[in-house]
Amino acid sequence: MADHSEAMCRQVDDGMARVFELFGKRWTGLIVATLMPGPVHFADLRRAIPGISERMLSDRLMELAATGLLVREVDAGPPLRVSYRLTEAGLAMEPSLKELGRWAETYLTDGGQCPERFRK
Repeated sequence: MADHSEAMCRQVDDGMARVFELFGKRWTGLIVATLMPGPVHFADLRRAIPGISERMLSDRLMELAATGLLVREVDAGPPLRVSYRLTEAGLAMEPSLKELGRWAETYLTDGGQCPERFRK
């Protein structure tokens, strides 16, 4: 009989689980990537991310603000406009996001599939 003790079972790293709990949600990574260069108004974020609804964008922005990765700022009007910017913690994601982008350029170029030469 196989040994199925706790020591023999693989465990996912707790930090990795927290990262993918947040960044595994659709749109989150794209929002953070769009905010990397600097503050962006809500309407501009909506236009920059095709397919995202206003409701979903609002929900994801609230989640990111709650985690401390971005801040919401109300710009003096008129007109009253809301912009979002990454915090130091959010900006610290830049090297990881750039590396993921490079990885995708290398390994997911074939319509979102790994080219045959990398499937060995």
